[in-house]
Amino acid sequence: MDLIFVHGALVRDGAWWWQRTAELLDLRSHSVALPSCEGEGGLAEDAAALRHALDQVESAIVIGHSYGGTVIAEAGQHPSVSSLVYVSSYLPEVGEAQAAIMSGEPDPVSIAMDADRLRLDGYDATSFGARFLQDAPDAVDDAWSRTVSQSAAAFITPTTQAGWQGVDSTYLVCTLDNSTSADLQRSHAAKATRSIDLPTGHHPFISRPDLVASAVSRIAGLTNG
Repeated sequence: MDLIFVHGALVRDGAWWWQRTAELLDLRSHSVALPSCEGEGGLAEDAAALRHALDQVESAIVIGHSYGGTVIAEAGQHPSVSSLVYVSSYLPEVGEAQAAIMSGEPDPVSIAMDADRLRLDGYDATSFGARFLQDAPDAVDDAWSRTVSQSAAAFITPTTQAGWQGVDSTYLVCTLDNSTSADLQRSHAAKATRSIDLPTGHHPFISRPDLVASAVSRIAGLTNG
């Protein structure tokens, strides 16, 4: 069994974000480099990168954080997927775009556009930490250094597939999240097979890797059984 981690929007270096949890798990972990963040490409290219990672393994639990859930949806069905895990993430229906999903949030993240790329607007390390990592202050500077601009196509392209449908899935609801509202999380968690509440902010795999590792271990046991 392998783990494949799909990071969220406007950041790079998924392996760094997942590292604290990976160290607690006796499973091989891989992180997908999303073209929309690392270089050129949009949602379609991000989904292709996930499918390529899945092509390399026989069986995997795919873990999507935030925007990563939309990538999972667009990647569609794949025989190597044994289970899906969503962390403060999304299970979009066919035809939904990331921007539309986020548009109803009461306090949306401030984003600016430069040419055809989006970036966080008005944040510095302190305000970024308060919003996204209030429960892991020791990681804020390293996390902030990994923020990047991202292709607008990742946000505005409607999904053409719903890869979560018919697949065993677990949603980790981050109840203290200052970025994605608990209400929006729960609306997507209702589509998953099961959900687990975590008393964490937006990045529990950094702030409480023990809780995430415990949940993933249980899921791995379910899929192996």
